Amino acid sequence: MRMSLLTNSLTGVGVTDLKAIAGWAAANDIHELDVGPAIAMDRQVFEDVLGEGKVEIKTMIYCRNFLSEDEEEARQHQEALKERIRFAGTVGIEKIVCSTGVTKDAFAGTCFVPEKSADACVELAKEFLEEAEKNNVRLCWENCPMMGNIATSPDMWQMLFDRLDSDRIGLCYDPSHLVWQMIDPYGNIFKFKDKIFHVHAKDTHVDYEKLSLYGTQQNAKWWCHRLPGLGDLDWNRIVDALYQIGYDKAICIEHEDPVWDGTEEKGKRGILKTRDHVSQFFM
Repeated sequence: MRMSLLTNSLTGVGVTDLKAIAGWAAANDIHELDVGPAIAMDRQVFEDVLGEGKVEIKTMIYCRNFLSEDEEEARQHQEALKERIRFAGTVGIEKIVCSTGVTKDAFAGTCFVPEKSADACVELAKEFLEEAEKNNVRLCWENCPMMGNIATSPDMWQMLFDRLDSDRIGLCYDPSHLVWQMIDPYGNIFKFKDKIFHVHAKDTHVDYEKLSLYGTQQNAKWWCHRLPGLGDLDWNRIVDALYQIGYDKAICIEHEDPVWDGTEEKGKRGILKTRDHVSQFFM
């Protein structure tokens, strides 16, 4: 097992040159990248980075609402994901992290009813999987509820996997999102061991004093993302569980801690703190 870096962790503070990100990562003992949408899909640049041999690029990420009620927006996002699948196949990238999309009828008043989007999500996923099959790419649903997504909880994962029955669709397992949803972040590693294709290293802190004041509906007020080691997750347990299921791929740093953000210097320090905390549990 080893550390990877999601380029979003640096593009958010203005570092958008893939070669510069790759060089900094390699110099800091991070030898794999997960490339986000702020990085241009320039084949020559990707091939130059890969040709240097300092880092591998195993994953790309593009999470959007592919079923937006704005039909033109939905079409653009769908085509952008398909373009990334084709690009990944061309340069030999193994995985694309994405969302499912969600239809407007899933929002019934103040309640979110993801099952109402299930049929549309399954049919759209079949299109994406057809493209993935052609290009020898696997798709990984990230379990983030904030990006047009219904693959956010174990019941929905199971329903979607049962209906699609494809070895090219799995999870980008991000336990930080499970914390604030009050979902077990440890046991589900074992339950979905055959579907965990990718893992994000990010943490969450729940402030129970604020939760008692605001309640769960105001979800921006009572929890926040933190670096691993500064939130509520036990990363020793997570890494151990991943070893137990035979996961032998990278754990990818996704830095969204507001305390360690805002400047390139702080962002890089946050990334390295994550690297140090998570990698101490590697065998």
